[in-house]
Amino acid sequence: MGLSYITTTVAEQRALQKLSPFELKNTLISLAENKAGKSTEIMLNAGRGNPNWVATEPRDAYFLLGQFGVAECRRNMADNHGLAGVPERSGIADRFKAFLALHKETPGAHLLQQAYLYGIQQHKFNEDDFVFELAEGIIGNEYPVPGRMLAHFEPIVHDYIVQEMCAGEVTKGKFDLFAVEGGTAAMCYIFDSLMENKLLKHGSRIALMVPTFTPYLEIPQLERYKFDVVYINAVGQTKEGRHSWQYPEEELEKLKDTDIKVLFTVNPSNPPSRAIAPTVMDKLATIVKKHNPHLMIVTDDVYGTFVNDFHSLLSKIPYNTICVYSFSKYFGCTGWRLGVIAVHEHNIYDKQLAELPASAKKELAKRYSSTTLHPEKMKFIDRMVADSRQVALNHTAGLSLPQQTQMTLFALFALLDKENNYKQIAQQLVHKRLKLLWDKIELEQVDDPLNTGYYSEIDIASWATKIYGADFCKWMQKKMEPTDILFRLAEKTAIVLLNGGGFAGPEWSVRVSLANLPTDSYTLIGESLTEIMHEYVSAFKEETGKN
Repeated sequence: MGLSYITTTVAEQRALQKLSPFELKNTLISLAENKAGKSTEIMLNAGRGNPNWVATEPRDAYFLLGQFGVAECRRNMADNHGLAGVPERSGIADRFKAFLALHKETPGAHLLQQAYLYGIQQHKFNEDDFVFELAEGIIGNEYPVPGRMLAHFEPIVHDYIVQEMCAGEVTKGKFDLFAVEGGTAAMCYIFDSLMENKLLKHGSRIALMVPTFTPYLEIPQLERYKFDVVYINAVGQTKEGRHSWQYPEEELEKLKDTDIKVLFTVNPSNPPSRAIAPTVMDKLATIVKKHNPHLMIVTDDVYGTFVNDFHSLLSKIPYNTICVYSFSKYFGCTGWRLGVIAVHEHNIYDKQLAELPASAKKELAKRYSSTTLHPEKMKFIDRMVADSRQVALNHTAGLSLPQQTQMTLFALFALLDKENNYKQIAQQLVHKRLKLLWDKIELEQVDDPLNTGYYSEIDIASWATKIYGADFCKWMQKKMEPTDILFRLAEKTAIVLLNGGGFAGPEWSVRVSLANLPTDSYTLIGESLTEIMHEYVSAFKEETGKN
């Protein structure tokens, strides 16, 4: 049968492989759209991790709270052609309770009632102060004060971070939180503040646990940073010779190098979607404690909620760790841009600031002198807040109040879901899709409780070797480019996947997002991958005469 013709040449594939996977995706989408336009095929873009579900109850609560907020504005000043006043603190809690009683059958009312009680009972909030913050938050009539995060919202989101990132285990002390415009902004702020505060410098040695989200690979190469990157590779294998996507001890040993200033990790990983195993985490913690106690760690834990009893490095090594968490994937809110940076109140960052040379301290004191009379006492997380607005605009820093309000309602929704009903449904959905995909692939899926199921990284070379033999795999790798299968999928079946090599994973691998397509689509993706593999095998047999 041989290989069917595709329009993208080998030379074009080689050139396009140099792009970020998210840029290569645009070419694949064009090919897939062209195929869909000329046939009855529907384009299936499994290249992006935007979920196709949403959390409804916290959104219902948000919009109902909005009605209360607007009513409060009109109460304070009669509405005149669309102009009204602002919420008033005195007696607002009683008015809120009356409003909820009037709307008790309205979607979202129950969550608002429970949210109110949570703040009063768990944190002993003053009733009027808490409800006033909710009302001003939903209306958005004030600047964020404090700029890092609102006073009543921070402890609630703190509870959520402890529940979901630390499996409910409270460490000694607490975490300081900075509400930010999604995980994207968190990355920008962290990289910038580490540089601005001289904890990193141009050319510093850093470590990346790979495979990983491509910006963590690309940002260190920018001219501003030009970091010396050490890769910690997830090359662990199961006893059957399959990828475990864990980090062998010899890879972790690289972190004993005290010239490595920062370790960046995505946990659970993207795209292998594996949480760091407890044994690996223990080895990592031991290496940090015994050999590299000044190592700074930045962990991006957006997928942690898709693993039961998840433990972030924030819970294991809190003194050294900055945690980035985004609400986008779990609650289906990528468009909201909701994220938080968590740093323990006692941390290596503040310690290293205190140990900087006198000349560096003097320079930094000048940088932050407009924000405080004692810049030398300014914590690293507060410097991040100032840096996020070029210091001079520190007085207007902070995530918008409506965003903070929705974030807090998402957190409360999860905190009040004592039976984890939402979590179970979300996890079951992605794992159902994962099973449908792998049921159509000739390799057996590896059963792993640390697998989130949010993405799946399929190693084409491993598939080729284990099912059709080493000779076939060598032939395929000689005749094809690693992205050939992606172009064939796009041109033949209007399916878009991403190249795993672009995430520093195996070069001959593809990434499938299990989050963003109708569930039955994953059967078709598995079938299409297998069909193209059979094309390769047929061409191999024709050329070599082997059966």
